[in-house]
Amino acid sequence: MIPERILNLVVILGFIAVPIWAVFADEIFTLTLVTKAMILGLAAVGLNIALGIGGMVSFGHAVFFGIGGYAMGILAHHAQTFTPLSVGPITMAGTKSMPVIWITAMLVSAAVAWVIARLSLRTTGVYFIMITLAFGQMFYYFTISWGTYGGEDGLPIYVRNSFPGLNTLVPLQYLMLCGAALGLALLLQWRLRASPFGLALNAARQSPARAETVGLDPMRIKLWAFVISGTITGLAGALFADLNRFVSPTMFSWQLSGELIILIIIGGVGRLFGPVIGAAVFVTLEHWLGGLTDFWHVWLGVILLFIVLFGRGGIIGFLTGKEGPHV
Repeated sequence: MIPERILNLVVILGFIAVPIWAVFADEIFTLTLVTKAMILGLAAVGLNIALGIGGMVSFGHAVFFGIGGYAMGILAHHAQTFTPLSVGPITMAGTKSMPVIWITAMLVSAAVAWVIARLSLRTTGVYFIMITLAFGQMFYYFTISWGTYGGEDGLPIYVRNSFPGLNTLVPLQYLMLCGAALGLALLLQWRLRASPFGLALNAARQSPARAETVGLDPMRIKLWAFVISGTITGLAGALFADLNRFVSPTMFSWQLSGELIILIIIGGVGRLFGPVIGAAVFVTLEHWLGGLTDFWHVWLGVILLFIVLFGRGGIIGFLTGKEGPHV
């Protein structure tokens, strides 16, 4: 069996080695695939805080991914069309600055996550799953009917947004930017899991009644964990929209929410690098098998079925011989 720390190191080295090979081999599209895997991994890291540590099975996390994407799309759209953005009585200009867009995406995602959590955490089990799904569908159909920003056709952005000191149109530089965001999110998750808040969240997941008897407030702890989770996923949405230079209502779809859960299950629920491994496997299968057949999801389903039946700890659990937390 492989120690988990060694496996994590191998994953990090892999995400460094593949882009280096792609640059020397002039395989620019490979850089785009690695960037996509990093962004999806970042979104799944956000969900893993709620799901893996907090035990909250959210089937509507695409809400925050979509909010991040539309925050980027709306701000960049008004910047490139030189039209003012009106929010109620406030009128402001658009922007092509990534830091400003990221902050906006995270703040709006955090605010929406707080509202959704306040309502959803009144329920448990399948009811929690369904109410988060309902919020996702509400946002999905709202953006379809939002003709101002493309409706169901989506909203294209002509030029990728800017970051101080970098040329984000260069694939390797944008990959490094996304890799830095993913690294910071992993560091946050690692510190959070070992912090008093993380231990309290784990206790609230295992036994809310016992946590309450020692003076903890499980509802409040899960609320803030959900907010942190949604904030990280919102940042991933902004990065993904910038990668494609396009946003559409599909960023809110329940299929995307399901894919984020699948990424975590494949890699290992509650594992630090589980979402990253799951994202790498997913993007690899999508690229290789997608080139052979339109029904590549069948093989993804076979892998997922095998993991659920025989490897409850995901790929990390299978290789290390240790199961993750039971949600």
